[in-house]
Amino acid sequence: MKKPLPPLSILLCAPRGFCAGVVRAIDAVEKALAIHGAPVYVRHEIVHNKYVVESLRNKGAVFVKELHEIPDGDAPVIFSAHGVPKSVPEEAMRRRMFAIDATCPLVTKVHREAAIHAKRGRHVLLVGHSGHPEVVGTMGQLPEGTITLVETLDDVARLDPPDPDNLAFVTQTTLSVDDTAQIVAALQARFPKMIAPHKEDICYATTNRQEAVKKVAPMVDALIVVGSPNSSNSQRLREVAERAGCPLATLVNRGEDIDWTRYGAISTLGITAGASAPEVLVEEIIDAFAQHYAVTVETVTTTEEDVFFPLPRELRDAAAE
Repeated sequence: MKKPLPPLSILLCAPRGFCAGVVRAIDAVEKALAIHGAPVYVRHEIVHNKYVVESLRNKGAVFVKELHEIPDGDAPVIFSAHGVPKSVPEEAMRRRMFAIDATCPLVTKVHREAAIHAKRGRHVLLVGHSGHPEVVGTMGQLPEGTITLVETLDDVARLDPPDPDNLAFVTQTTLSVDDTAQIVAALQARFPKMIAPHKEDICYATTNRQEAVKKVAPMVDALIVVGSPNSSNSQRLREVAERAGCPLATLVNRGEDIDWTRYGAISTLGITAGASAPEVLVEEIIDAFAQHYAVTVETVTTTEEDVFFPLPRELRDAAAE
């Protein structure tokens, strides 16, 4: 007689997975392929998820690191959701490329804020992670020497700006809400005249997904974040789960990547997904656990989302013709 499977209660965090900016970016590539046919070139990964990138590649998208890898011609080139330095659209214009900017509108908002501060003569402090494409894009909006990256509290202590009374700050959109609050508080203590954003730069989706994890993490034996290792918002979700009291928080790309040796005696499991992870991968992870446990699934919702961003104008215009 087959041994009964041990029971496992899965708590699904909501909101989770795709945000409006990611949906818009993926839709932009698919719409460009539908209108113009393959190839459609994409500078950098359109979003940080291997499954999404591979599925778009199979449909005819060609991913490149830089524009010089793209041959001359009239095939569309799409800039990723993370945003790009000013030099990239300038080069595209010089080469007369058909460029489509799929930068998330919430990242574009940060770019505009930074540019306005610089225009008004303020030195800009960017709270973010070095090397992340979004940070590279935001730093690249301003002339060298007018923007400084702040990653840690130690960076705050070491800052020596040209005019401490004439500063403004912006942040990467996918940071840990709590970590960022600490760094901003330290900046404001050191530079009380520093100008803050009118509306917080950390995006609604990052904040909402972190809040859901904070609620579920203390209730479970383990929590899985479905997402890619290079996804900033997914990594932050894992950290948030650990801090909220979850004994085992892991980042898992897909079902085949689960390390079963770590989950032996659990009776409750939380699952969430980073903003660039599709729901099909969440279902794949649940199915994988259902092979080892008698699974029940319950959704824990902290807020409802109804944000929508229209496609880039070039694709709206083409679709209307």
